[in-house]
Amino acid sequence: MSSFFTKNIRIIISILAILALVAIIFQSKGSNSFSNFFYFTSSSWFWPTTSTNSTQNNSVIVHGVTPSSSYDSLVHSLAVIHNSSTLSKSEEKKQRTMKKLRDEIDKVLIGRKKDEKVEHMEEELTRARILIKQAFESSNNSSNVISLEDDDVRPHVNIYKNAFAFKRVVMILEHLFDPIVRDKAVLERTILDYVDIISHKYPFWNRSLGADHFMLSCHDWGPRATWYHPILYFHSIRALCNANTSENFNPRKDVSIPEINIASGEFVGLNRGTPPSNRTILAFFAGRMHGHIRPALLTHWKGKNEDLQVYEELPKELSYKEMMKRSKFCLCPSGFEVASPRIVEAIYAECVPVLISQNYILPFSDVLDWSTFLVHVSVSEIPNLKKILMDIPYEKYLQMLEGVRQVQRHFVMNDPPKRFDVFHMIIHSIWLRRLNVRIYS
Repeated sequence: MSSFFTKNIRIIISILAILALVAIIFQSKGSNSFSNFFYFTSSSWFWPTTSTNSTQNNSVIVHGVTPSSSYDSLVHSLAVIHNSSTLSKSEEKKQRTMKKLRDEIDKVLIGRKKDEKVEHMEEELTRARILIKQAFESSNNSSNVISLEDDDVRPHVNIYKNAFAFKRVVMILEHLFDPIVRDKAVLERTILDYVDIISHKYPFWNRSLGADHFMLSCHDWGPRATWYHPILYFHSIRALCNANTSENFNPRKDVSIPEINIASGEFVGLNRGTPPSNRTILAFFAGRMHGHIRPALLTHWKGKNEDLQVYEELPKELSYKEMMKRSKFCLCPSGFEVASPRIVEAIYAECVPVLISQNYILPFSDVLDWSTFLVHVSVSEIPNLKKILMDIPYEKYLQMLEGVRQVQRHFVMNDPPKRFDVFHMIIHSIWLRRLNVRIYS
């Protein structure tokens, strides 16, 4: 027997080499038919690092309705997504990242049959895209100041970037949608288990790799909750209060939602403001010193000027709401996170908000022109805050105040929801992101 192996050793080695080569080819093509004979470690999800030098094309899957030529291998993909989030610090690592993710996508897509329901849904969305395009084209020949309700008084300030198109989109959307533990380990398990359950129980997640799903969270841990699942993080629509671009918030696919403080747990009416003539305080702020912006504000202005009423702790004899009613401007500096409920509080009180923040994407920026009813002050301009506000002409202030009054309807909560309220504005923003995704069956 030993002599047989000795004489035929070259043949045996050749046969083994051929078998190994065939196995590698099967594995590289994603075939599982050889798995009964050879075991290969399946590629697992890993955590890509970010790079500030990458371009928008360096994404897991490219969002949008036109596939990029650099992704020919993904022409047959279920989803093509615009994603400006970057993945890696080096070009070499980026390529490895892309290859692994494409391999995972291929495994999902092999054997996928045409889905007629998806085809029908995409036809409806295509018609919606055409109608929106027509609305934008028509808006060039119409006034950009519109009355959103039949019984509204014609507004004096244009708070919209394209009011005609916005109203048309809302009308289209109404036909498509009927509005009827602080333990991080537990949070991670919950997110992973939830995605695992819906991806195995229903076909919808897998057909787009989560690109047409959204997750909504207003907690500071909202962005962190999506970190635990890369597909949720990079592909799905994330509706977040903490819309911080420095933490990979992607305005192209993610949605910024307003942070609203409901102290009583019930929906309450607007804190109606007082006439401008009764607003004797130039600007007001009261809040704890946390984050890196508030310490700078309190250091420069706390107790140092009668016109700028800045408090770390409001005296008991003063009312927070009354101070807002007496102020022309309400300061809204970021704390630990970029978002602050003070913006909505100021809008409710008819007090022109002054945003002091960095890397923050304001809610509903697709349709609202925030510059018409909000003052944006950079951190470096905090020492000149009083001069900046004093230099705003009174007529300009009155226009901004009128803009605040008009925009209130978009930040009011109703039960049940009403057209143009905050619920519908959030749905509208999510739907616009859904239009950026086309699913290929």
